[in-house]
Amino acid sequence: MEKLNFVKNGVCRLPPGFRFQPTDEELVFQYLKCKIFSCQLPASIIPEINVCKYDPWDLPGNCYQQERYFFSSKETKYRNGNRMNRTTNSGYWKATGSDKKISPPITSDCIAGIRKTLVFYEGKSPNGSRTDWIMHEYRLVNVETIACNSSQNYVNEIGDWVLCRIFMKKRSIEIDDNTATMLKKKNRVMNVQGTHPRFFDFMRVHKSTPGPIHFSNSITSSSCSSSSDILEISSSDHEETIGYADY
Repeated sequence: MEKLNFVKNGVCRLPPGFRFQPTDEELVFQYLKCKIFSCQLPASIIPEINVCKYDPWDLPGNCYQQERYFFSSKETKYRNGNRMNRTTNSGYWKATGSDKKISPPITSDCIAGIRKTLVFYEGKSPNGSRTDWIMHEYRLVNVETIACNSSQNYVNEIGDWVLCRIFMKKRSIEIDDNTATMLKKKNRVMNVQGTHPRFFDFMRVHKSTPGPIHFSNSITSSSCSSSSDILEISSSDHEETIGYADY
């Protein structure tokens, strides 16, 4: 069977309509385990890269629209220690919460998986600023069963590879999308209001036109006052009348 290869220039390239959404169990036992034991992978879809050589936004792939998966080699922080180096150019990855155990599909198997959750901080430790970048780091470990209580203890890690899933917290993405949507709606309303034509109500002037003028003193004074009202209306709306006439 021909091996499927979806990695080009270090980036996963899937055909339109296809999505790579594996479970934790599939990542550990179908991909990481095969990678460590040099077995054939289900598909060549996870590129190899040293994750800590890059900031999360500089890693290959579309960082704002999808999760990204990488095989990363273990790089110890100190020569004689087992602690991994998780420092990048602009910050560092810091572990948070407790590790999650990923049990094998076969209960008698002595190999299990561990998922560690890390958060990216910008700046130097320990005074970095927390960001919305999250990494799930998967490892393969040996377990031993204690007969007296049937509990399992981790013995040691297996292999020189870890599998990393990196993504941005959904809350920050939704906030950015909502903000952009609100700005678009606001601009659309402002554009509609700015281009909306203005009409002059000629009926208002027509209704206020005085009736026939009589030569009594009382009526003459009232007609003069109404005439002054007409002059005030015409002067206040003079600019609008000219603008409407241009149409």
